[in-house]
Amino acid sequence: MDFSGAYAWPNLRFLLHGFLITLQVAGLSIVFSFVLGTVLGTVRYTRIPVLSQIVAVIVDTIRNLPLLLIIFFIHIVLPQLGIKMSVFWSTVVGLSLFEGAMIAEIVRSGLKSVERGQVEAARSSGLSYMQTLGGIIMPQALRRMSPPMVSQFISLLKDTSLAIIISLPELMHNVQILGGQSFDYVIPALLLAAVLYFVINYTLSIVARRLEARMN
Repeated sequence: MDFSGAYAWPNLRFLLHGFLITLQVAGLSIVFSFVLGTVLGTVRYTRIPVLSQIVAVIVDTIRNLPLLLIIFFIHIVLPQLGIKMSVFWSTVVGLSLFEGAMIAEIVRSGLKSVERGQVEAARSSGLSYMQTLGGIIMPQALRRMSPPMVSQFISLLKDTSLAIIISLPELMHNVQILGGQSFDYVIPALLLAAVLYFVINYTLSIVARRLEARMN
């Protein structure tokens, strides 16, 4: 093991640049998957005829596919259909679709957890269904689904490493490149990657636990 060589500034900068790509992919995917999941989960909850059933099929299909298959499909199959995206955006779209489907179920469960009596009271007081959904149900549901949603975002951050298969220059890809330069760099590079993942994920875990404690 050669820690001094592996952590020389050019190598360290190379690894940190990969980690920055990881954070960029994760950040964009979190935003997009949250928006997509909230919309899909709300549509499923409202039980709009036909539309809710279509959304349910889409969500269940995506949830039961491997994330790696989705990334491959977007990166390899879509360009053959005329839809071309960079490796970066292929990863973001794949993660957003997959995690969005997961979040949709969290949102639907959160909305369903709000007591039926509150909904009936709001409707009887003259509020429309959309006013009840936006002003009564959604605020309570968001608080209740915050802990599992943060946990899902932790999984999303770790799943970014799967993009190594399509050569996205994220952290694990750069670890592999550095390890290929010298076998003595492998363990130091992996240890640094483990520390970086741990710091971010542990911080998010603390946030999730505190949110859950506040809920309880």
